[in-house]
Parts: sequence; C-alpha cells; structure tokens
Amino acid sequence: MKKSRKPRRPDVASVELVGGPEKYELGLCIHDDKWADTYLDHRRRISDALGGEYFEIEHIGSTSVPGLAAKPIIDIVVAVDDITAEEDYLDPLLAAGYELRVREPRHRLVRTPERDVHVHLYERGDPAIGEYLLLRDHLRRNVEDRVLYERTKRTLLEKQWDDMNDYAAAKTEVILAIKARARAACRY
Repeated sequence: MKKSRKPRRPDVASVELVGGPEKYELGLCIHDDKWADTYLDHRRRISDALGGEYFEIEHIGSTSVPGLAAKPIIDIVVAVDDITAEEDYLDPLLAAGYELRVREPRHRLVRTPERDVHVHLYERGDPAIGEYLLLRDHLRRNVEDRVLYERTKRTLLEKQWDDMNDYAAAKTEVILAIKARARAACRY
C-alpha cells in the first residue's frame, strides 16, 4: 500500500542537537575497504529494523569513495516516506541500537553509540539525497576533485575544531565548487 505524500504533522521548526556540540577529535585515515562491509552490515540492520519495507538506503560521504582518505565514520542516507512520521522509522532505529543525535527540519540523524556510523534520514525525493549522491558519484569518477577534496580536509584538520559541525561547514565552499563541476560534467 502506497503511503500518502501528505505529512502526518508539521515538521520540526528548529535544530535539536542531542548532547550539544562535540569537539572534533578524529583524524583522516587512508581508505579502508572494510568500510564497504560495515556499510552493508548496517544496511541490513537498518532494513531489518524498518520491517523490510521499501526504503532507499545508500552509502554516502568520504568512506563511500574508494581511494579517498576519510574520518572513520560511515555515513548512510535513508529515504523515508514521511519525515514527520518518526514512529515509522525513528522508534525502530532506536530499538535497533542507534541513538538520536540531530532532529532538524527535513532531516534526522541517528548514530551508533560508538559514533562510527551516522544514519541521515530524509523524506523520499528530498534534494539533499541527490546532492549527496552527486558528490559521491563524481568523487568516485574524478581523480582531480578527489585529490582537491582530500587536500582541503587535511588542511582544515590542521586547525582545532570545538564542534564537528564547524569542520563540516568549513568544507562547504570546496564541496559546492566540486558539485558545480559534477553538474557540468553530467550535461555532456
């Protein structure tokens, strides 16, 4: 049965960062082929928790790009039918051992207690999902931009970060430039 596209309730209107800001303490690691296996394990865990219903689940972020150094955190994106219907996805994921970290408009993030797997939840069709996949797929194909992105991350990690979100925001300009080139490459 196809679920209605109308949200059950209004979405949250502000950002809730469960546990507050966290200091950035992880460095970059050379790419580890085991990251793909960790993703597959969590893909099964997520699918089982969500009852086998159809959810889009993708490995995103630097650990999904062979040859790219990354902090050892597996990022996964899951598309749900209604982001406001947390009882359909959040409760089962919490029961499966994930912990809520972020609740914000159009996005939820749960993670493992070890903080080594982050699961980003968006509503099916949310443009953020396409943006993650655009960047991932381009970095998998384009060596020059992969090198640029890694060099940018290494340079930023020379600074002290009191909050991981600040480190992520500092990469935005380079990410936007890479995605612009990715879009241009897709037109040809």
